[in-house]
Amino acid sequence: MLWLDLQKGKRQLNGMMSEDMPTQHEALMLQAIELAQRGGGTTHPNPRVGAVVVNRGEVVGVGWHKRAGGPHAEAVALQVAGKRARGGTLYVTLEPCSAHGRTPACTEAIRRAGIKHVVYASPDPNPQMSGGHKILEAAGISVTAGVLREQAEALNIPFFHYLRTGRPYVIAKAAISLDGKMATRTHHSQWISGEASRLHAQGLRAASDAIIVGAGTLKHDNPSLTVRGVPAVGDVPLRVVMCFETPKFFADCKLLSAEAPTRFYVRSINTHTEQWREAGIEVEQVTSLAGVLKHLAEDGRLMLLLEGGGELHASFLEARFTDELVLYQAPILIGGRDAIPLWSGQGVDSVDHAPHLEQIERRILGVDQMIRGRVIYPD
Repeated sequence: MLWLDLQKGKRQLNGMMSEDMPTQHEALMLQAIELAQRGGGTTHPNPRVGAVVVNRGEVVGVGWHKRAGGPHAEAVALQVAGKRARGGTLYVTLEPCSAHGRTPACTEAIRRAGIKHVVYASPDPNPQMSGGHKILEAAGISVTAGVLREQAEALNIPFFHYLRTGRPYVIAKAAISLDGKMATRTHHSQWISGEASRLHAQGLRAASDAIIVGAGTLKHDNPSLTVRGVPAVGDVPLRVVMCFETPKFFADCKLLSAEAPTRFYVRSINTHTEQWREAGIEVEQVTSLAGVLKHLAEDGRLMLLLEGGGELHASFLEARFTDELVLYQAPILIGGRDAIPLWSGQGVDSVDHAPHLEQIERRILGVDQMIRGRVIYPD
């Protein structure tokens, strides 16, 4: 990708191109996208945004949104550019916000800076902040929208998904055998997948806001649900256990460690609840799966990693709450009608009612095959 280093003499763009040529728009938007990537894990729950200011073919300011509550990317880039922004073009990955939130409206900063042209990738899906392009145009600033929109929106899938659906984005991951089993009939599963697959899965954990398992996984695996072997990305993910009722307390539970916050969602409170709470576990009574997702979203947990067993995967799939699936398929056979499958629930009545994957990625990890894709549910 293109990098124009402001600190190394502000290299000129190709003099044969004008600022209005589409190829140059894309090149500069790519730089804005790369800048936005620097905010990974630190802007939560805000989107990642990058901005570039160009004047007479020269990059005069760059910026990105560094943290929630801090200056937006446009404001940072305009501050760097200073007086050189006047008469220039601003490239930004998200439509400039139109209203004052925790920070002033970016449309006002753009107008004051004397920017003549704004190029953005994605419209803002937040109804409280959208409409910036209309304000800019009313101020006499020309606007070009939709440049590399798909690439820019890929930076903020959970953010866009939440604003469009009202719930978090759920990635379900599982290690399975060639015959689709997640564990043997005795619930033994460590380890179906190889080391390379497990390391890749740790990367998914690091990028998530919460890691979810069910009561069966807590009982049979006693997992730690921490991020290991990969760099941390932002805040430590919340560890979540979903149960019908508060499970029986056991002192050697790995979730009692202080490495990460932990929350149980239960449908009914019982005599074990206070023991867990006294041990530092948050226990919330929520009566439905939709209620759990709503509570997590209100807590700012917009990217969820589902790691549960077959019954938990079934409940998410049958409610159509699984948005993406990551499978690590190992070259082994487990067999047995009582072994644990990925989807232990009712399933579908006919093949034409089956969910399928789109935007599929396949990768070899050691001896395993990773299959990843967006889950598409039939109408």
